[in-house]
Amino acid sequence: MTNYYLGIDIGSTTFKAVLLTSEGEVKHSVYERTKPIEGSGGIVCSGYCNSCGQCNFGALKKAVTKFIQEAGLEDDDITSTVVTGSQITESAEPVFKYDYFVSEVSAHVAGALHYHPEAKAILDVGGQDSKAMLYSDDMNTWVSRMSGICAAGTGAFLDSVADKLNIPIENMAELVNYNSDLEVSSVCAVLNATSVNKFKNRFPLGDVIDAACRAQARTIMSGVGELLYECKTPIVFQGGVASNQAVAYYLKQVSGNEIIIPPYHQLMGALGAACLARQHSKLLFNGGLKYPPFENEPTLKSVGMRAKQTRREFLSRGKEPLVWRNLFFPAEILNAFGVRMLTLETYAALFSRNQKKMARALDAAAYKGFAAETCTFLRVLEGLELPRPDFAVSTSEPCQQGERVFVDLARTYGFEDDFYSLNTPLDHSEDGIEKVAGGLREAVERMEKAIGAKLDPGHLAEACHLSNQARHAAIKCNRIRWENPPLLRGTKALYFSAIFSQLWGKRELVDIHQQFYRELLEQKEKISSDYSLEDTHRLLWLHLPPFYDTRLLDYLEITCNAPIVFEEVNFVNWAPLDPDDPYRSLARKLLTVGFLDPSHRVELIKQNAPKINLDGCVLYNHGFGRCSMADSFFVRHLRDELRKIGLPLLVLDGDCVDRTTDPCSTYTKISSYVESLNHKRYGNIFGRNMEHDISVSA
Repeated sequence: MTNYYLGIDIGSTTFKAVLLTSEGEVKHSVYERTKPIEGSGGIVCSGYCNSCGQCNFGALKKAVTKFIQEAGLEDDDITSTVVTGSQITESAEPVFKYDYFVSEVSAHVAGALHYHPEAKAILDVGGQDSKAMLYSDDMNTWVSRMSGICAAGTGAFLDSVADKLNIPIENMAELVNYNSDLEVSSVCAVLNATSVNKFKNRFPLGDVIDAACRAQARTIMSGVGELLYECKTPIVFQGGVASNQAVAYYLKQVSGNEIIIPPYHQLMGALGAACLARQHSKLLFNGGLKYPPFENEPTLKSVGMRAKQTRREFLSRGKEPLVWRNLFFPAEILNAFGVRMLTLETYAALFSRNQKKMARALDAAAYKGFAAETCTFLRVLEGLELPRPDFAVSTSEPCQQGERVFVDLARTYGFEDDFYSLNTPLDHSEDGIEKVAGGLREAVERMEKAIGAKLDPGHLAEACHLSNQARHAAIKCNRIRWENPPLLRGTKALYFSAIFSQLWGKRELVDIHQQFYRELLEQKEKISSDYSLEDTHRLLWLHLPPFYDTRLLDYLEITCNAPIVFEEVNFVNWAPLDPDDPYRSLARKLLTVGFLDPSHRVELIKQNAPKINLDGCVLYNHGFGRCSMADSFFVRHLRDELRKIGLPLLVLDGDCVDRTTDPCSTYTKISSYVESLNHKRYGNIFGRNMEHDISVSA
């Protein structure tokens, strides 16, 4: 009896399905454009999806049923069904039953390998995004890169060109004049389309189409091609855009690689899903990775203590002088002064929890002329009414854009003479430490004049003592987390952001870390007999989270079963402070905290990775690479160094403050990344199965 395996890929513009036999032959396939729902007004559910099809899910069920019937089969003849695609959501499952959902990346890899098992480089360009996939021999896994929020390197651009030229998109490649020198913009989809519109009545049709196809190839490679840059093997080109031979021609010119277009290139996601359905049906699962049940975790007292201090620090209106600071100016000095402190970036992050207020702040900043090129944190600050400070301190690194905005705020609020910018070098050499120590002394002298009070050396020494006590307690907390299964959700720990706390130098931070350590010990006792280090993936989260909600982290940790076991913002790696030499030791702490020196930061991550028993790192790339703490230079350096120790890096483009810029590809990136971790550990993308456990125990 022949078994049949169904793969379905529902993208932004097309519905694809492939029916595969036990022998791996394609029995039936379909590729069709999706259509808007017919009719208007409200839709009342009939409960008969096969015959109705008036809503999206009903239309999907109707299309799948029709596809199976056209193949001469019934639903019960399908052994296993795997789905993929950007338009598949959890809400579809009650209407349309399937066995497993896989990411588009894993599906396209499986599809390419079905016909080209030797393939090591794949490029998929669909209607909504572009994806590059490369097999890394160093890490023994597939790594991928997806385009961001621009449609220029996708099929949507060619659709737009065909529409403006009033030609069927299927005929574009036949009309290309390959000898044309005409160029159109390859910056973004809007400018591309504008160029086409401008030239369509001034140049021959073949020249305009040629220019558009050349721009498409260039934009595809600028978006995702860096992953394939040093690849010398042929590139398997698939997806709907692979039907355009002109784009394939120019991809070969841009990359220098041989371009292979496989059979069923338009259906490779659905084909790959069918191949994975065949594989999935042969595996015996025992529940997958075990993960401590943090959904029922009681509220930690230490979290409440932190929240109380945060409200007190940011909402109190005491009579003490108010000092603005950026994230990196030493809090110990300000706490020794006894002033009220407002950390501007933290204030913007807290403000972003209310998206309506945040949106109004961004509107106000836009009215003042601050465009999207300015960091969202800084635009929020420009759009708010902030309490005027008595003094303000900042550092020139790591965010020069932030420094410029702080200067602008000082001018706006009229305290330019009471603003001190600490010049911080890019390295932590002894010469740099001496310069920063001198700058700290100068900042204190300026502050003393502004607020009319002297800094008591004894208070500064006491602040250093308390900072050391908090450091010691924090290191104990970190070590117990490194050496055990996940003791709490990384989602919760990430918002601690210990290194950025305003409480360094105060008793409250010592108490919080000591309480946190006691809670970690209690959690360790609860789970030690049921869980081990090997039961889960272990991820390190780099940079900051999206502050507006935790859905992204919940998806990673709960849905994909890949816990965050530690966070870069909680590293405590500096030497103890010397109360007898406070300025020099605070300068050393500032320069070695990790974020001011990119090379030192990369080295810290690389050195600590084995101690935490990591198998992956996730970098949330605030500002889509425009942020100086997560720009393309840092990402490239980090990826190269992590590759040396076999640790894959997932880069998630997004915005820590503004959810409206979230790319639609983010969840696909997470899914495919965890699937690659599964494949590396278990030999399949689905996770632990009984056969693996048997082989390990044997």
